Amino acid sequence: MKTRRDFLHSVIATTAVPLLEPVLAMAGTPSSGAQPIPNLGDAHKGTPEIDARILARSEPPKNSQAFFAEARQLFEANPMATFAELPGLREAAVRHGLGLLGGPLLGALSPQGARVWVRTLQPAQVEVVVKTTTGERTFGPVASTIASDLSAVIPVTGLEPATTYPYSLRIDGKPVSIPSTAAIRTPAAADQPGRFTFAFGSCFHKTGLGDRALLERIHQRGAQAFLTLGDCAVDDRQARVGLHRSDYLLRDLHPGWQTLAASTAVYASWDDHDYFDNDLSGVPPNHTDADRDAVRKVWKENWNNPAYGFEERKLGIFFRTRLGPCDLIMLDTRSRRTKKGEPDSFLGAEQMRWLEQELTTCTAPFVILTSGTMWSDQISKGKDSWGVWDPAGREKIFALIEKLRLPVVLFSGDRHGARVVQIPRPSGHCFWEFEPASLGAHTGPAAFGSDKSHQPFGEVLTALFGECTVDTTAAEPTATFRLVDAQGSIHWERTLSRREVAVLKF
Repeated sequence: MKTRRDFLHSVIATTAVPLLEPVLAMAGTPSSGAQPIPNLGDAHKGTPEIDARILARSEPPKNSQAFFAEARQLFEANPMATFAELPGLREAAVRHGLGLLGGPLLGALSPQGARVWVRTLQPAQVEVVVKTTTGERTFGPVASTIASDLSAVIPVTGLEPATTYPYSLRIDGKPVSIPSTAAIRTPAAADQPGRFTFAFGSCFHKTGLGDRALLERIHQRGAQAFLTLGDCAVDDRQARVGLHRSDYLLRDLHPGWQTLAASTAVYASWDDHDYFDNDLSGVPPNHTDADRDAVRKVWKENWNNPAYGFEERKLGIFFRTRLGPCDLIMLDTRSRRTKKGEPDSFLGAEQMRWLEQELTTCTAPFVILTSGTMWSDQISKGKDSWGVWDPAGREKIFALIEKLRLPVVLFSGDRHGARVVQIPRPSGHCFWEFEPASLGAHTGPAAFGSDKSHQPFGEVLTALFGECTVDTTAAEPTATFRLVDAQGSIHWERTLSRREVAVLKF
């Protein structure tokens, strides 16, 4: 959603630290020297000067700012280039003392380990060294290659559940500096009781990633995973995939993101702005299937999800995984859309069939089902979301959940602001939808829709993230949902039992 006015509230800056050097936990005190970031309209333009100002907002070290200034100009001159196709990028990184272009970025967390993503300066062999009670264990090497655009994903396996494992990196046998807090924090085994906390939200855009206090607050509060539901890093780059890569480089230079991603497993889905542009979906006008494939390829090279749709056919980025005590299903509500009113037009027929099959096999205490845009029609009359595009498809999903009596909680994004919405059903059941599309505190619709009786919470112009703690230590599992700001203040909180969320009667 485009707007010409955008003020980021609750933004805090802290003392700069060297890029990829140990990052110390911050005290959460606002910095009087913080400078305003560009408004969202300007950020969507994303000129080299604007992008440099966005990076400076998080007060990274001077060497990373100088490097990005050069790198951004290289991508400006080569808007379709890969990282590997720009030798000047490596030369600038070496000259400014950088050991990596990106990472580490954790993903695919399990009771036995995780996966670690990095981007190297050139093709290299990457190893992850994990500290255990019995000594160090080395995983890899895994090659970063020209074909992977200098990225590598290293599986770390065979760890113990419910344990914290600090780790380090070696590139071609040599150590590189990463945040000192970097650690893999495994959840409890699926059949064992425990507590698991994850954070979630959408609409950082490029600007919100500079809110160092917010990202470090997520880390400090102990989130083991973070779900970003769209509009996270890339802003309105259409099919200029080199500029997609430049925006990901900008993401990876923010100190707050470095701290969070090194120890909190990230799960990502896209929405319109990090897909092509505002409100675009499917194959947009003046674009081709090849453009859609190219954007999907860049996405895969810059995130660390467990899977990406139907890989053999390059179809979508949706996936299902186990996240602690939850079944997590993250949908792709952009790339497979067809015309409004067509059957299964929001997800596409193949993704809809996949979702129906996945729902039938969910067995976790809670099921988290995410959408890039809102499930309900409370805000902006459902603009660009299920209620306008595919109400029949939404009804099919809701009816199946009711038939299966699943404990489903709905997450969404896109409509700037933080909201909690209840969706009453003719069956007597009521779905809970959480929409903290407020990670960048950007302007947008009003906090509340027309029916306040089914909206327990709404707040705008404040940077809030969602947080959920699932507790399976009691006979009846519970999930406590919160909306939290950069100072750690809780703006809304509610504990839901599995019985309250599950469809128990009609």
